[in-house]
Amino acid sequence: MSALGKVVRSGVGRRRVQSFVMALTTLAAVTSSVLSLGLLTVVQAPFDHAFAKRGGAHLAVQFDGAKATAAQAAATAHAAGVTEAGGPYPITTSLDSTVGPDCTAGIGPGMTFADTAAPPVTVTTRPNLTAGTGLDQIVLDRGTWPTGPNQIVLNDWPGECLGKSVVFSSLAGKPSFKVVGFANSLTDTATGWTTADGFARLTGAGAKTDSQMLYRFAAAGTEAQITADRQAVAAAAPAGSVEGAQSYLTARTQATGNAKSFVPFLIVFGVLGLFLSVLIIAIVVSGAVVSGIRRIGILKSLGFTPGQVARAYAAQALIPATIGVVAGTVFGNLLAVPVLNGTSHDLGSGGATLPVWVSLLVPLGTLAIVAVTAMIPALRAGRLPAVQTLVVGRAPRAERGRAAQRLASRLPLPRSVSLGLAQPFARPARAALVGAAVLFGAVSVTFALGLETGFSKFQDQRSAGFNAASLIVVPTSEDPEQGGPPGGMYGPNDPRTPHLDAAKVSAALASVPGTKAAFGWGDSGATVVGAPTGDMTAVDTVSGDFSWTGMELISGHWYSGPGEAVISDRLATAMGTHVGDAVTVVQEGKPLTLKVVGVAFDTHDSGRSVLVDSATFAAAGLTPRIDQFNVELASGVSGPDWAASATAALSPLHADVDDNQSGHGSDVVMVMSALVATLSVMLLVVAALGVLNTVVQDTRERIHDLGIFKALGMTPRQTVSMVLTSVALTGLIAGLIGVPIGTALEKATLTPMGNAVGMHLPPSVTNTYSLGLVLPLLAGGVVIALLGALLPAGWAARSRTATALRTE
Repeated sequence: MSALGKVVRSGVGRRRVQSFVMALTTLAAVTSSVLSLGLLTVVQAPFDHAFAKRGGAHLAVQFDGAKATAAQAAATAHAAGVTEAGGPYPITTSLDSTVGPDCTAGIGPGMTFADTAAPPVTVTTRPNLTAGTGLDQIVLDRGTWPTGPNQIVLNDWPGECLGKSVVFSSLAGKPSFKVVGFANSLTDTATGWTTADGFARLTGAGAKTDSQMLYRFAAAGTEAQITADRQAVAAAAPAGSVEGAQSYLTARTQATGNAKSFVPFLIVFGVLGLFLSVLIIAIVVSGAVVSGIRRIGILKSLGFTPGQVARAYAAQALIPATIGVVAGTVFGNLLAVPVLNGTSHDLGSGGATLPVWVSLLVPLGTLAIVAVTAMIPALRAGRLPAVQTLVVGRAPRAERGRAAQRLASRLPLPRSVSLGLAQPFARPARAALVGAAVLFGAVSVTFALGLETGFSKFQDQRSAGFNAASLIVVPTSEDPEQGGPPGGMYGPNDPRTPHLDAAKVSAALASVPGTKAAFGWGDSGATVVGAPTGDMTAVDTVSGDFSWTGMELISGHWYSGPGEAVISDRLATAMGTHVGDAVTVVQEGKPLTLKVVGVAFDTHDSGRSVLVDSATFAAAGLTPRIDQFNVELASGVSGPDWAASATAALSPLHADVDDNQSGHGSDVVMVMSALVATLSVMLLVVAALGVLNTVVQDTRERIHDLGIFKALGMTPRQTVSMVLTSVALTGLIAGLIGVPIGTALEKATLTPMGNAVGMHLPPSVTNTYSLGLVLPLLAGGVVIALLGALLPAGWAARSRTATALRTE
């Protein structure tokens, strides 16, 4: 090993704690940066690439066939801002479907797919399905394209039933088609494609024919631009003819899944970690130069050139930083595996790995920043004259802070405390480094605690609304092996599906002692015209008062009259629907137009539902369906005892009491919470160790002064008090500055995280900082500073007076 290598190895070995700190801080910075940049690339780039390759449409608009002719729909291709258009294509939506009787593949013991419920289908036909040109090119995943009037390809269908029939059970005569393939539209413009003759079969059986147009616009990068584009199209069409519109931004949100919601807070942690890395490396290398003045002189007297000295001190920072960078890159890639699960396979991005260039760019960029940071004090070491360093033996001390010492001595405080309070003014640069380390630590802790509080409140909201209940009441289940229907295998409109008699069950529950509140609800079997086809939506009919459940409104008010409805936030965002707009729902071919009077933060049914009073459905001639009653028990009432009492009243109504299995916490939020906790603890430890390193350096430089104090009678306890007090004021100021910064970062991060999955978080989730949380956080800077200074304070207290006095 060369002489330079021995010097580097010796330096790293002497500074094990400092080396560990540098490795840890770079690990945290690289882990966050690799994850944030990698996720941003992985989850969105494949969609954008596929969108361009497949001619994706910015907007798909459905026109009511009774209010706009195909020619009138086609004329909207000349609306303001339109650069390309496709259509009109005939389309029919909300077709109830079941698996045909010829699919005998088994689901489970004694059960087959035959006659079970399948998702509602939106069917269209296009003259150029196989052409591979034009807007919204449909990709065939499996099977063949339809060639006859009895064939169809679907997007959502049991794989075991390929080649078998689908029955459109809500149409007259229940026409059936052979499913010959599986296909997908990138922006979910439809879920079924057939020939022109096949579409004519559906319309002949009573399916309503509408027109669909596809558009590209000059400006369509944001929700606001898409809204303006939609308004331009609506203005070019007959009034009231637009039934629904679907933006490509909604499809992109669905495709990127939950992974994109990780990016905002990972970016913050990455930036905090990077700045903290620069700070710690500057502290360590500068400290090594200051404390090693005599060593530098010896190296120069032995023939080391200024360049070699500079490289030696820079390498002592680069070695642990490299270890941290490598570990952070590996750690970031490993954490990507659970985060990326669920990425849309249609985009070809289902693999849970990050791009190789991310794993190269981030580490190399971090090492470059580390190298520049380390070289600045290292070059100073190389320029120091050898004679001066050998004569001085240690860095000269400036005579500063005397005024602060005189002022502190006049305070009614113990002398050890006043000496400690004056110390930052004697070495302001050193105090600034301590303050910066504490500042980043305080920002990280405040930011992390705010996020964790928001996560906890979000999880609480998942137990509210339709998930809130002590117990639930459901239709009596029958054993499939005894001829009864398997639960959930038939659709809500299927006569074989059991439902509850809302009035009778409500009366029965009210008669049971211990019932505090109850309401009934269920999937009506209706579908929402214009809703995204990529996710299941539900129209839930509600019987009774559910105000006790704690479901929160984002805007508007709860329905209070006939024809009114409340829509969930995620569905409203996906459809571009606002309070005052109208939505059309269809149940077994019967349409009903509802006025949206409120938007709710509703997480049941994946947060995509329309809530309607049962009376509104009944008045319109539709059938409200109640599948479940949520029951809240009075305080002190035993669940098993209440269930035993309720059984007698409910059994004649074919209803049973069951445990509430809904409202569990989100697994994605749990992963986020664990990741935030890990990164924040790492940065907190780094901040405290940064303080430790600075105080150790300061204490070693002042060891002679400590010897004098001890000779004059300063006790070990007073020594500890002096050292801790020297950082307490700096920590307090840094904490007072860091808490507002951390709060602002959390406010700027939590909302985009919700928006990434199509949610607008309510105030109950976003208002995370209470007075009881902020007050301890304001003192957090002092805690971080004291934790970092505790070990060097103990070392100073244990130092021998004679040894300290001999040190020069």
